[in-house]
Amino acid sequence: MKLKQILAGAAFAACTLSVSANTAFKEPGDAIEYRQSAFSMLSVQISDMGAMLKGKVPFDAEQFKMRANNAAALSKMPWEAFYEGTDKGDTAALADVWADNATFVKKANAFAANADKLALAAQSGDKAVIGKAFGAWAKGCKDCHKQFKD
Repeated sequence: MKLKQILAGAAFAACTLSVSANTAFKEPGDAIEYRQSAFSMLSVQISDMGAMLKGKVPFDAEQFKMRANNAAALSKMPWEAFYEGTDKGDTAALADVWADNATFVKKANAFAANADKLALAAQSGDKAVIGKAFGAWAKGCKDCHKQFKD
């Protein structure tokens, strides 16, 4: 149990995000492409896990664990590519990302933290536990899209 608490604390600390300029991107378009790619890969994870939980495809605990681990890593990635100047160009991000940045960052942090909880839940192989964690994580997608995506 203590290990889970340590992991949860480390995961929370690791996913505390900020939106500021990043030296990894030479142009704002590079950042936009990066975050869109991360979201695209997240879409694959959520679709496959959702299909397993809904019974559209057979539940495979090992496959689900892999998808959940992928989701945990990917759920931290797009946020670094939202900084001033990346609001222009081929993006569906709404101006509220920058106008209400505190809320955006709060939702991004919650999304990443819920992905870590999903990865932990997936280790159990218990569909009920996994389903609850998946629901919380997937809700984060919807909540953010409602307010911050065109």
